[in-house]
Amino acid sequence: MKRTLLLFLITALTFSCGGKKKTFTALNTGNYDQAINTSVNKLRTNKNKKGKQDYILILEEAFLKAVDRDMNAIAFLEKEGNPANLERIYNSYNTLKNRQERIRPLLPLYHVEQGRNANFSFDNYDQRILDTKEKLSAYLYNNAKNLLSNAKRKTDYRSVYNDLVYLEKISPNYKNTNNLIEEAHFKGTDFVKVSLKNNTNVIIPRRLEDDLLNFSTYGLNDLWTVYHNEPQRSVNYDYLMEVSFREINISPEQIRERQLEKEKLVKDGWEYLLDEDDEFVRDEEGNKIKIDKMVTVRCEYYEFIQFKEAQVVGNVQYKNLNTKQLLDAFPLSSTYVFEHIYANYNGDKRALDDDLIRYLGLQAVQFPTNEQMVYDSGENIKNKLKGIISRYRF
Repeated sequence: MKRTLLLFLITALTFSCGGKKKTFTALNTGNYDQAINTSVNKLRTNKNKKGKQDYILILEEAFLKAVDRDMNAIAFLEKEGNPANLERIYNSYNTLKNRQERIRPLLPLYHVEQGRNANFSFDNYDQRILDTKEKLSAYLYNNAKNLLSNAKRKTDYRSVYNDLVYLEKISPNYKNTNNLIEEAHFKGTDFVKVSLKNNTNVIIPRRLEDDLLNFSTYGLNDLWTVYHNEPQRSVNYDYLMEVSFREINISPEQIRERQLEKEKLVKDGWEYLLDEDDEFVRDEEGNKIKIDKMVTVRCEYYEFIQFKEAQVVGNVQYKNLNTKQLLDAFPLSSTYVFEHIYANYNGDKRALDDDLIRYLGLQAVQFPTNEQMVYDSGENIKNKLKGIISRYRF
């Protein structure tokens, strides 16, 4: 017991010292916020505990240095006068405020050895945050409007969109930001026209075609790509995705048969155990001993397998409608197998294994039509098509 307790104390001390060492290292290498975060987490509980006294001094020093570093950086950025720096300035002021708010609930922090409370010089950054946010919002708005007027590539519109979304986040409902977001998103979106071609001699079921082209069921979530299987007049399409079926092969309806003869030794009641003289064998209490009566049973098993197979082969092509060039092509294939097994027997079915007995009593069923076979293969095709769409990037 004493040995276990000693090992526990040594382990706890090792981890404690290791944590302090890492925090000191973070402080001494300029990772002030890492040192602050670790110290705050340690001091949330039992902050007056002797083993946590060092974290008070680390937090005090790290906070002082972090504030000094951030204020110097802000002063330099403001002196530079570049409006592109406004976001960094705004974020820095928020960091200064949030850092204070993390420490404030812990106060006061009393250091026993030095006989004093830790000193944290807090400031009110609210007005500076508001002033900077107003300047940043105006800059983002004017810059976005200018870029929207002059952008030529979709990547430019997407960049504007990101700036406007950020503007809406920091200044909700700023002027007509929401309208500009919609405009930037529309102009930055790749619109893809989808067509389905059947180059086979087999009719594709209408419901399968509808399922394949119903992109709302694919669960796709791509901000910058929209697929339309019914082209809209108001949209200039950038790309064409063509789903083409080249082969649809359907096998004949088949019934395969097999016959098995099974033999097995099974229990069939009981009988009294006899010795060599045909006398009853008794136990220690004089009772006749019973044993299982084993018999050999035989059975003829007749199995029928209904089988039909459909194979659909095609591909998916992406084309650039502006350059008329083929961008990429992917194979698309699916095989669907219909199989139904039923069986009967002649003899004692106890001779049959369980995997055979399960087919007894089943009857033949109607084969699915060719149209149903093609449709049933569609779920696999749809999953493969979804995989192609999800992975492809223009």
